[in-house]
Amino acid sequence: MSTKSKRNLSGCPIDYALSVLGDRWSLIIVRDLAIRGAKTYAELLDGWEGISTNILAQRMRHLESNGIVEKRKNPANWRSSIYELTPKGRDLAPVLAEIILWGGAYNESDSPKNEAYDTVKSDRAKFEAAIRENDEIAQ
Repeated sequence: MSTKSKRNLSGCPIDYALSVLGDRWSLIIVRDLAIRGAKTYAELLDGWEGISTNILAQRMRHLESNGIVEKRKNPANWRSSIYELTPKGRDLAPVLAEIILWGGAYNESDSPKNEAYDTVKSDRAKFEAAIRENDEIAQ
């Protein structure tokens, strides 16, 4: 039986951050938990970008093992689980705000900017506080 070992990190903060969040799906999962209010596996699977089940399961395990997401039994249905950002995950609020502002400024898509962009533009502090306090953010 072989065991997976974590690669050696250089000690660089960017290297660490990318080892935890350096793929598209991890940030989209964090976005869906923080902004869209997703709580269940089915809600995460039903996101805008169409993540596959196996990728979602893999990324959720990765985010849980890195202390970004926590999983607990759903008190309303013990066969399902509820997912939430941990305090460490909620501390990504300023990162999400910056990515939203940067993406909104440079995205050349025909789709209109979303409500999160407008919220961050108009009241960034309120946006970040809502994520840190685990409050719903309209999307």
